[in-house]
Amino acid sequence: MTYTHTAPCLAKRLAAIALAAPFFLLFLLFSSSSYAFEPVKISRDDTALDLTATTDIYANQGEAFQVSTAPGPDGIRRRIEVRASSADHQGDWAVFALANVSEEQLERVIVAPHFRLVNSKLFWPDLGSQRIIAITPSEGFALDRQPSPDADVFRITLNPGSVITFVAELSTPQLPQLYLWEPEAYKDTINAFTLYRGIVLGIAGLLAVLLTILFVVKGTSVLPASAALAWAVLAYICVDFGFLEKLITVTSSDQRIWRAGAEVALASSFVVFLFTYLNLNRWHAHLGYATFAWVVGLALLFGVAIYDPSVASGIARVSFALTATAGIALIIYLGFNKYDRAILLVPSWALILVWLFGSWLTVTGQLDNDIVQPALGGGLVLIVLLIGFTVIQHAFAGSAYQQGLFSDLERQSLALTGSGDTVWDWDVTRDRIVTTPDISNRLGLEPGAMHGAARNWLPRLHPDDRDRFKATLDVLLDHRKGRLNHEFRIRAEDGHFHWLQIRARPVLGSNGEIIRCVGTITDITEQKNSVERLLQDAMNDNLTGLPNRQVFLDRLQSILNLSSDSDGVKPTVMAIDIDRYKLVNDTLGIAAGDNILIALTRRLRRLLKPQDTLARLGGDEFGLILTSERDPQRVADFADAVNKAIMVPINFANREIILTASIGLVSWIDQQESAAGLLSDAELAMYRAKRAGGNRVEPFRPAFRTSGTDRLQMESDLRRAIERKELSLAYQPIVKLDDGELAGFEALMRWEHPKRGNIPPSEFIPIAEASGLIEPLGMFALERAATDLMDWQHAIEKMPIFISVNISSAQLLNNELYNDVRGMLTRTRCNPQQLKLELTESVVMENPEQARLVLSKLKETGLSLAMDDFGTGYSSLAYLTRFPFDTIKLDKALVANTSDKRNVLLRSVIAMARALDMQVVAEGIETPEDAAELSRMNCHFGQSFLFGTPVSGDAALKLLRERFQPTKRAS
Repeated sequence: MTYTHTAPCLAKRLAAIALAAPFFLLFLLFSSSSYAFEPVKISRDDTALDLTATTDIYANQGEAFQVSTAPGPDGIRRRIEVRASSADHQGDWAVFALANVSEEQLERVIVAPHFRLVNSKLFWPDLGSQRIIAITPSEGFALDRQPSPDADVFRITLNPGSVITFVAELSTPQLPQLYLWEPEAYKDTINAFTLYRGIVLGIAGLLAVLLTILFVVKGTSVLPASAALAWAVLAYICVDFGFLEKLITVTSSDQRIWRAGAEVALASSFVVFLFTYLNLNRWHAHLGYATFAWVVGLALLFGVAIYDPSVASGIARVSFALTATAGIALIIYLGFNKYDRAILLVPSWALILVWLFGSWLTVTGQLDNDIVQPALGGGLVLIVLLIGFTVIQHAFAGSAYQQGLFSDLERQSLALTGSGDTVWDWDVTRDRIVTTPDISNRLGLEPGAMHGAARNWLPRLHPDDRDRFKATLDVLLDHRKGRLNHEFRIRAEDGHFHWLQIRARPVLGSNGEIIRCVGTITDITEQKNSVERLLQDAMNDNLTGLPNRQVFLDRLQSILNLSSDSDGVKPTVMAIDIDRYKLVNDTLGIAAGDNILIALTRRLRRLLKPQDTLARLGGDEFGLILTSERDPQRVADFADAVNKAIMVPINFANREIILTASIGLVSWIDQQESAAGLLSDAELAMYRAKRAGGNRVEPFRPAFRTSGTDRLQMESDLRRAIERKELSLAYQPIVKLDDGELAGFEALMRWEHPKRGNIPPSEFIPIAEASGLIEPLGMFALERAATDLMDWQHAIEKMPIFISVNISSAQLLNNELYNDVRGMLTRTRCNPQQLKLELTESVVMENPEQARLVLSKLKETGLSLAMDDFGTGYSSLAYLTRFPFDTIKLDKALVANTSDKRNVLLRSVIAMARALDMQVVAEGIETPEDAAELSRMNCHFGQSFLFGTPVSGDAALKLLRERFQPTKRAS
């Protein structure tokens, strides 16, 4: 019975043990991290022990924390529970164990500093705070806290042979350092550091006060920047050394704000000092803007430091490193440019770089000891001390000169040095010339080559100056008085001649003879060249080198004066103007036009004899005075030779360019005729030849002076031309760039005068604007274009084209324009969507508000509006949004631009226009390649002579019949 009774009991116990075993193993597993296995052994001789590595940190463990103690002398581990003693506790705990292996009782203090620069990190640094709230030992009562402003200090007593586990209640999960000190040793260390910190603080304070006083006395801009840096360093040291807590009451959280603010102030003053000392605004204005933005950004960090000191401190540390790096680059660059301030700053900056490297090793934890933090503070003071010496040296350099403490001889020496002139000293008795500094270097000769006898200078002088130079020196020696002021040319080693000027005075000896001649020698080559250039520009054309109009008239007047006294001289004046030269500029560019003018100048010069004169009167007009021929037939043959020489093809950019000229000539007959009158007659004949179609020689006839040159006559003719319908429109094609199809035309005004022939718009449009005829002229162009468009629509159905018509400022400012346009649309029954009005930016700018109102009303009728010549003038982007334009026309100057930035500019303008739902028309396209490139840029239309010249209305209809399939209309 007993056996049978105990067997089930035993079975139940085994089953209970089997069930409890897993839970026990799990308990051991999860509680293994709460063991304090090995205690730190302490003997009597251990004065300071670092417990940081042997301390275990347990984060987020709650208000109650259980831990197994280290094994005591009996080898038994015990489990203790500690509860938080403060409401601010976040559940973070630290555990360490100490063992007294000596045979006597030991007194020690546990020290946990609030802030430690070592391993505080560069980004989001640990700026310090209270570390330990309380420490509870495994035996006895909680440890007593010792008063200390910059560390948590607790006093402990260890009995002989005792092993005690300590549980520290942490205020933060970070515990940078935990030290065990012998009390007296700790006190001595604190006293030693206090003495050191006092000395450093004293030096920093004296430097800040000294630099401030110097700023008040001296007032130079670099001194306040240096004083600000010194005060920032003093503020940082006061916070770092704990001196601030002796002045005001600072809590642990406030200490983080003060520390971050001090670091921001240090970084800001560092940037300001670098900018001010190197005077960076002098080198580039953008450096001033960048520095201002940098300092403003750092100033904002003061506000950030209140809410998040770690972020502000991290940015300030990065800024300090970036400033030091930028300083290296600036000092190297400015040093190579011989900037003395940069050179003086090299020692200070080298020390800054060493300090910065040491700081980096410290904050990253690679340099770890107790003296590195105060050493870095002392290093900052040393940097400010060196910077102060540098600034004072620079600020007070030359102070004796500023106070006038130098003699007249020194003043003259300084003036001579400042002028940059070379001293010329001729020892007459020894016949030896010496220059200081040696002028041989400036001429590219070997040093001392120009030192020696005066006759040694003669071979290097210009042949035209040798005799004059020698005679000047001889006259000075003979008269034994006066001054030497002589200019001459001397050949340098490279073969070029330099203009030199000697200004000297003789020095007489006791016998009245000249013993030496001392003065200065100056290189005046630039001045001479400038004078020659001014004379050349005043008398000659810059491009061709030919005489200008004024010189041409002066020579012609001289020849006329000579002709009145001699029958052997009978000049002929020719005015030569290149036909369609503007077309060459518009098509090939101004540079190509200039090269063509130079080529024509060379051809014409070959036809002249020495007594003839060729001049460029302006633009594409040349003047020619022919005195080598008197016979009328030979003069006519010469004029034909000039015309043929101009017509010889010119090859440019793989193109053959053939030019013609309109030549007017007049021979001198009337002895009362002046040069200006003779040239005016030749130009009248030239204009007559140009109106007749060009490519001809037109002799002058007196009737030219009154035929068609009167402005009033042209105004009257223009009024009659409107009534007689002598005006017509020519249509230049506008094509789609993506497929080359015809998209529309631009209407261009033409006037076929019954007597003068075809008069270009450049002549009659200004007269129409000045006389008030531009409004009927503009309405005529608008109505004629609409009428022709409707005629084409009746001839060809479904024709998707438009016509662009230009309007002037007078039309735009006319309040009746809107009514006139509506009446025109009613009369012609033209679809307003096929009519486009073009106006330039200058037209809009005359009265922007009036223009906006008129254009808005015109837009309501359905008309399209285009801004012409976009890319010239102001090209204000504001007009594109302020006015209801739906099309922009890129000016040919922008399209034909050959610079590297052309494509970037065109692509940007086109993309902008498309984003604004605008169509783009490119004018002046020169090559199919340019058209293809513009098409790839999504430009809509193109207009230039590449796609077709302006044609009449009938020719435009024929072109439309070729492009669009005609359909018969129902009768």
